[in-house]
Amino acid sequence: MIPVSIVTGFLGSGKTTLIGRILRDPGFARTAVIVNEFGQVGLDHTLIARADESLLALTTGCLCCAVRNDLVETLLDLRARRQAGEAAYDRVLIETSGLADPAPILHALMTDPAVAETHTLDTLLTLVDTVHGEATLARHPEARRQVALADALALSKSDLAAASPALLANLAALNSGAPPTISVTPAMLFAAADPAARAGRLAILPDQPARSPFQARHTDGIASFVLQRDRPVPALALAMLLEALTEHCGARLLRVKGLVDVAEMPGQPALVHGVQHVFAPPEFLPAWPDADHTTRLVFIVQDVPPYFPARLLAAIETEVREEAATLA
Repeated sequence: MIPVSIVTGFLGSGKTTLIGRILRDPGFARTAVIVNEFGQVGLDHTLIARADESLLALTTGCLCCAVRNDLVETLLDLRARRQAGEAAYDRVLIETSGLADPAPILHALMTDPAVAETHTLDTLLTLVDTVHGEATLARHPEARRQVALADALALSKSDLAAASPALLANLAALNSGAPPTISVTPAMLFAAADPAARAGRLAILPDQPARSPFQARHTDGIASFVLQRDRPVPALALAMLLEALTEHCGARLLRVKGLVDVAEMPGQPALVHGVQHVFAPPEFLPAWPDADHTTRLVFIVQDVPPYFPARLLAAIETEVREEAATLA
């Protein structure tokens, strides 16, 4: 049987960073990874350094909705490739979209006959961001269900903010059987969680639909789009864009992640991360992670027009270039 573990957590909670760290552990190198991202364009899979073909991206939707069948097919395809000697792995790790409701995913993995015959569901680890976690749990049903279904809970960004008493109380109320930790070890992800305890949590899910506990729950008004540019972006324009987005969109800016071709740093793209009001300082990579060298920023937003960031960047770029021309 092939063990399958899941890493989930709301947008910006640090799932990709955690998985990248786990895969650098020699004891967990033989791990196939399935990355699901909300929207048609994915970036997370390009940021997990892997040279083999046991890293797959599912970008056709959210795992708990239309992609459920894709997940089953992907697991079975991986196993066929493993039997044929085309893929070498001992376990599977699934990174869900930050908007995924885990209940339908668990249901698919537990009830599909072909998957259940060849795979065993191991651990569902949920990451909770200490900076935004309290507000996220209040606003988003999928975040509450991610916590409620966890076999293990981990607090991320604890170096930026300690978990508030209110956040810890919320976590305990949603899932008293998984005390949160700030230290995640690779072994935690493959620790053979108790199936009976998980079944009990499924039976008392918060925000449970009347028809079925396995129907996905999502916050209304959430959309994903991509801002793409073929020409380099001036560094000042990037800084002004991030500042303006924070000022004008705030909490409606659920997640921004992308690679930016900065004019002053050719060949070294800036990795941009933003969650609501907070943007981390851009990190310059030593090289592009794939063959696409265009600027691409993936936005996951709530009630923000898809044209707004592109128009904002265009206006800022024009202003910056005109100012540079007058100083030349």
